[in-house]
Formats: sequence, C-alpha cells, structure tokens
Amino acid sequence: MIVRGADLDGTRTDLRLDDGVVTEIAPALPRRPAEPVVEAAGGAVLPGLVDHHLHLFALAAALRSTPCGLPLDAAGLARALGDAPADETGWVRGTGYVETVAGDLDAAALDALHSRRPVRIQHRSGALWTVNGLAAARLGLAAADHPGIERRPDGTPTGRLWRADDWLRAHLPPAGPPDLAEVGRRLAAVGITAVTDATPDLDTVALDALTGAVRGGRLPQRVHLLGAPLGSTPAAPLTAGPYKIVLADSGLPSLDDLADRIRAVHAAGRAVAVHCVTREALVLLLVALDEAGSRPGDRIEHAALVPPELVPDLAARGLRVVTQPGFLADRGQDYLRDLPVADHADLYRCRSLLAAGVPLALSSDAPYGPLDPWAVLGAAVTRHTPDGTVAGAGETLPPRAALDAYLAALGCPGGPARRVEPGAPADLVLLDRPLAAALRALDEVRVDVTIIAGVAVHGAG
Repeated sequence: MIVRGADLDGTRTDLRLDDGVVTEIAPALPRRPAEPVVEAAGGAVLPGLVDHHLHLFALAAALRSTPCGLPLDAAGLARALGDAPADETGWVRGTGYVETVAGDLDAAALDALHSRRPVRIQHRSGALWTVNGLAAARLGLAAADHPGIERRPDGTPTGRLWRADDWLRAHLPPAGPPDLAEVGRRLAAVGITAVTDATPDLDTVALDALTGAVRGGRLPQRVHLLGAPLGSTPAAPLTAGPYKIVLADSGLPSLDDLADRIRAVHAAGRAVAVHCVTREALVLLLVALDEAGSRPGDRIEHAALVPPELVPDLAARGLRVVTQPGFLADRGQDYLRDLPVADHADLYRCRSLLAAGVPLALSSDAPYGPLDPWAVLGAAVTRHTPDGTVAGAGETLPPRAALDAYLAALGCPGGPARRVEPGAPADLVLLDRPLAAALRALDEVRVDVTIIAGVAVHGAG
C-alpha cells in the first residue's frame, strides 16, 4: 500500500508499505498497478501508539457491564441496576463505583438498591467487589475461606471482597472469557497498535483465549503479557514481559516475603513489574530490591505517590515507571480533596522523573482509567482535574515528551520513541491534522487510519 501526502516530521511525504514493513519514503512515490492508496491529506503519520498497562479482559467485561459511577446518585444507581440486563447466568455486573454515588456499599446497602437478582459491583479502583445478599448466598460467603472476604466482628460477611478476583471468578457460574473483538476495534480507533496486558497470574483459559483472539484477528494489536506464568513461554505471537507483583495497599507483604519473591522472578529470567500506589508500598519495594537486587527491565506500575526524596532512588536502581496521568483528568479533584495537601505534588509524577533520568511510559490502566491515549496525553501536558484545577503544575510534560512516552517499543517502556523510517514495522497511525497542530492540542486529536503490520485495521474505507 501507499500512504500518500502524510506529514512526516513537518515534510509532506509518501510511504510505501510492503510485507508488513515500511519500505520506501519519498516526497512522491509512483503507484504500482492495483496498489491500494491511503490518502493522508496532510495529516501526521506516527508510529502506532503503545499502551504499556491495561487489562484486556476487564476492559471487555466493562464494555458489557452497567456503569455505576458518577454522575449517578443512589436513586439513579437503583434505576440503573433495575434496568440492567443480566448476563447469561442471571447475574448483574456493575463497574466504576465510587462512594460519592451512594456511600460505602455493603451487602445490606446494595440490597436496598437491588435485591431481586444477584449483583456484583466493582469499585472504580478495581481492588474491591461488593455483592448483594442474594449474590453472597450463592457464592457461599458465610462459609468461604479467603483473606479478601471482609467480615464483621461476629464473623458474618459484609459483602465486600478485596482483591479476590480469582476467587470470585472461580465461584461464579461458569462463563468463558469475554470476546475481545470490540476491545480490538476500540483500541484501533484511537491509534493503539500494541498493548501490555497487566493482569497478574493469567491461567491457561485466559492465555488460550488471548492467543485465539490475536491469531484470529479479533484483537489485531501486538500483545505483551505481565501475567504470563513463570517458567512458561506464551504461544506466539504473544510475548512475555516482566512478571507482575501486586503490592496491595490493603495488605502489604513482609519485607522478607517480597524480597524472596523478587529473587525467584529474577532467577526465572524475568524482570518484575510491581504495582505501587502508596508511599508505603514504594518504600517497601525499594528496600526489597536492595535485599534481592535489581534486574534490567524492572519497573513500577502506577507510582501514584512518589515523594521527591525517592526520585533519585528510582533512577539509581534503573527502575522504569509506567504511570497514568489520565487519572488526574478522570478523578483528580477527588485526590485533591481526600489527600493531604503535602501529597498533592507527589501524584503521578512525570517531569521530575524524566529530569532524574527515570525511563517513563504513559498508559491508561483501562478500564480503571480512561482508555483514550489522546486524553491521557492531554492530562500529562495540562494536569487538569475535571473542574479545571491543576494537580501538580511542576509535573507537566512538554507535548512532544508526552507523545514520545506512548511511542516506545512494546518491551521497552520509557525507551526511545520509535520512528517512521525504512525497515520499521508498518504499525502506523494517521492523524486528522499535521503534527505541529496535534502537539498544540493533543486531547483534541482524532485518528483517521490505524495500520498494523501493513494492514489498515481502522479507517481507510
């Protein structure tokens, strides 16, 4: 195929793509017989965007779930649950709940909203599920044994389940993994050509479903996995990345246990990707790495709160950071309200990490954060909360630096931005405007065409 009239680094350019590779770049290329042509009309051509941290199956499930967050109130949530279609097993699944809708939910509070069908609602953080009384009975919570099942002093379950996704999945009525075709379409529509799935501890059912979705073209993106089991190699074309370790703020491991786990991962030939959203988790990780040693490719997921005195420690250990400033645009005013003022500058640091030499990648954490990379990039540049407040003005990124943080190679978050050049994979994005105009308002950009391995998967007729 020929891409004609694209803006490449400020120059009007034609590109030829052949066998999944960019083969020629010139001011004007003659068309070969029957060669498809994509007209860029002066829009920028970029390497395809890479989302270095999201959750594919959770995103697919969220697309078929009932939204339970703002702007709903308690009455609106009750109506939404009442109108929600049940899944094939009769359950209602809700996502995105936040306490400002109807307070701290437990089984009794959820029963007051909807009690005639089993309901489970996920908190927008992804760390908590709340079930109503009928669901609790069907799950057998009263007799269940899992540390995440919250109980009252008398031992009865509250209906709240903390970081118990695997347990919950095993005790729900049998259902296969959700189809990923719509996820693939939505990713392509915003220019994402490769993703790192950050779901921990993927089982064989999930791995087989991912492999089938990619091989079958329903998920056209290149896929890198943090949850691939140690000692295993995912089936091609999937690849294994660092091994995901979750430091849950609801129950941190001991220093010895964490250090031993890091040693085991490193011994298996993998780096670690460690979920850290609190200051305490970050300090624990840094001390554990002192005990266990670091490995190239070790990375921190989220780094939601990083005190300034720890920034040099991240750089000294060679740690990469994969963070999500999109959360500021999505719920930043909640952070500013709920966190001490002294912590506000520590939220989702970007500029200070880059200045210290910490490799930095931006990502979505979808479905828990906004999927659209252009909204994430806009948040990195402005750091605006929903009400327009600036959260951490000293951490804004220049537009080009923000964009580059979505352009690193799939296995190298925070590495150098990929370039459109002869010999590069034909994973490309054509924008609706030249690059200079895009950089002036990244959150307004629209994607006209997305190409993966030389095939247009979005746009182009």
